[in-house]
Amino acid sequence: MKKIVLFIFIVINFTSHAQKNIYQSDKFENLSKNHKVLAILPFLTNLELKETISTEDLNLRAKKEGYAVQNALETYFSKRKKKKKFTIEFQNTQNTNAILAKNNITYKNIDVYTIKELSEILNVDGIIGGTLDLNVLLSKGVSNNFNFFDFILGNGDYGRIGIKISDGNTGKLLWKYEKKINKKSGKDTADLIDKMMKLASRKFPYEREKKKDKKKKNEL
Repeated sequence: MKKIVLFIFIVINFTSHAQKNIYQSDKFENLSKNHKVLAILPFLTNLELKETISTEDLNLRAKKEGYAVQNALETYFSKRKKKKKFTIEFQNTQNTNAILAKNNITYKNIDVYTIKELSEILNVDGIIGGTLDLNVLLSKGVSNNFNFFDFILGNGDYGRIGIKISDGNTGKLLWKYEKKINKKSGKDTADLIDKMMKLASRKFPYEREKKKDKKKKNEL
């Protein structure tokens, strides 16, 4: 019984902490009312690995981690759509990356373009992007065995991730979710995204709107 109570407390505490790290603009309803398609960009990654490697190799690994998050988010939303409907669609990431490449936009220079510019080039209503700070290669998989000494020494801390949604027309930030990454976060990139987005699902704006619509239908 004590273990069950402790488990429930941990889940509630973890979920509450996740929601505290979520920001939503008070202008979201107005700016997003005509949104139909969002594009998911590769995440801008900063790697601080313990091993000494060349700058070129470090950049290649950072790029791989950034694209891994992009792919993981697309996979998550695709699975989620089978259970719950969104009010918007997500542009196929393969198409997103192809359009960017045709416009000479690469992982190295994508950060010099504004949200509005990228939205116009991709022909979407908004952008999902973010940043990733890591001291491990999460895409390769990491150990998720967590113990007390890891907590004391900080060996279980892998970094931080920030996911944000921006309006394509104005470039304004609409929604943001930040989370620390540790051994409890997930064994790899896909697992991390799946777990953190499930915690944020009640606060994910486009999904919440659909829930309201469903409630209205039931009331009729």
